[in-house]
Amino acid sequence: MSVHEGSGWPVKSSRAKTIFLVTSAVAAGVLFVLLANAHLVYVAVKSQPDCVPHVKASEKAPGGNSFSAAGSAC
Repeated sequence: MSVHEGSGWPVKSSRAKTIFLVTSAVAAGVLFVLLANAHLVYVAVKSQPDCVPHVKASEKAPGGNSFSAAGSAC
């Protein structure tokens, strides 16, 4: 292995450069996916939708519609 002139660093072979670039790209891709998933989990945990008017389970809806929330948090 020769030393690059003026830098003191050994010159890497093209195979070593390729392995380094592929490993770096894979690591960057995995990091991107992990950060994106962490963001999605954070948003899902921190967001709370506002309460909307709905028919309670014990009430009868006007007009014959009897749909209601499965479990109301309001």
